Amino acid sequence: MKTNTIITIGRQFASGGQDIGEIIAKDLGIKIYDKEMLARAAKESGICEEIFETHDEKPTNSFLYSLVMDTYSMGYTGSTYTDMPINHKVFLAQFDAIKKIAEEGPCVLVGRCADYALENYDNVVSIFIRADLNDRIRRVAKHYDLPDNKAKDMIIKTDKKRASYYNYYTNKRWGDTDSYELCVSSSDLGIEGTAKMIEKYVEMKESFQNDKNHNFKIF
Repeated sequence: MKTNTIITIGRQFASGGQDIGEIIAKDLGIKIYDKEMLARAAKESGICEEIFETHDEKPTNSFLYSLVMDTYSMGYTGSTYTDMPINHKVFLAQFDAIKKIAEEGPCVLVGRCADYALENYDNVVSIFIRADLNDRIRRVAKHYDLPDNKAKDMIIKTDKKRASYYNYYTNKRWGDTDSYELCVSSSDLGIEGTAKMIEKYVEMKESFQNDKNHNFKIF
């Protein structure tokens, strides 16, 4: 299947979002960007990549959200950008990188508020992937060789960080159904099954849009 769609994936920690994105990208023959977004943003902004990793999907503090977004919409030049805290420079650089990646063609983008950055693009499908807590605990405990209580603590803290980051920089709520086009649980269909379901949804949506455009008439 060929696609013209950009797929953004928000995900609970240990829900399999990264694995699902990789399967989709492989099946559709498109690129996937996860940590790669950080490298791209670092290269284009001139900011050290280690700084991006330090601030990756971490909640912000201080500085007004409105100033950040006003600076972004107006073009950040001069003293305003120079005086901006580094975490906001990192966010804006990622925002720019996401938009540039999207202009290059269909792809899968994991995390980093990509759905918000591309909310005005017609060819974007925004997905949020969750999973049952017990499934996530087992996955984290096995991967990091942790007892269940430590795995659960890691999950809760990571989700809290992701939610704080997303809620601060967007006008939406992390994980809320209203914030995404499609919300799915990988516990219901498994990693492979969830990926296939998303691929089918994209295929059906593209087919529907093509039929609608083909049948459109001007009287």
